[in-house]
Amino acid sequence: MPEIQRLRADHAAALLTFERENRAYFAASVPDRGDEYFARFDERHRALLDEQEAGECHFHLLVDGDGAVWGRVNLVDVADGAAELGFRVAERAAGRGVASAGVRRVCELAVAEYGLSSLRARAMVENAGSRAVLARTGFTQVGECELDGRPGLRFVRELVG
Repeated sequence: MPEIQRLRADHAAALLTFERENRAYFAASVPDRGDEYFARFDERHRALLDEQEAGECHFHLLVDGDGAVWGRVNLVDVADGAAELGFRVAERAAGRGVASAGVRRVCELAVAEYGLSSLRARAMVENAGSRAVLARTGFTQVGECELDGRPGLRFVRELVG
C-alpha cells in the first residue's frame, strides 16, 4: 500500500506524471482540469504549496517506494474547523483499497494534525467508486449538487478526536 505524504516541492515531477497518465481516466468521472492546468503546472504547484503553508488547504499524495504517485487526498477551503475533501487514484490503483486507505488516513490527520471537526465531500452521481469510498470511510449523503454541469451528491463526515 502506498504511503501518505504531505505535498512538497520535490513531488512536482511525479505528480505531473500521475496527472498526465490518468487524465482521460479521471475525466470520465470528475471534471477535467483543462489544458491550462498542465501548461502552467509548475506555477500551480507552487501556489498549492503556498496555500498549504498558509493553512488554507492540506494536500497529500499516496506514494509508493519508488516515488510514483498512486493518488491524491486533499483538504481544501479549510475554515471554522471544517474542510472539503477531494481524492483521486490512478487507474492502476482503482479497486485495490488505495482510495479508502488514503481517505481514512487523511481523516485521522484532519483531527490529529489540523484540528478539524468535520469534512464535506462531493461526487458525481455516476461515480460509483467515489461514492463507495465515501460510504466506507464514514461519510453520509446529505443532498444533491451539480459538478461541471453534471448531477452530483454532497456528503459530510463529523470527525471524532
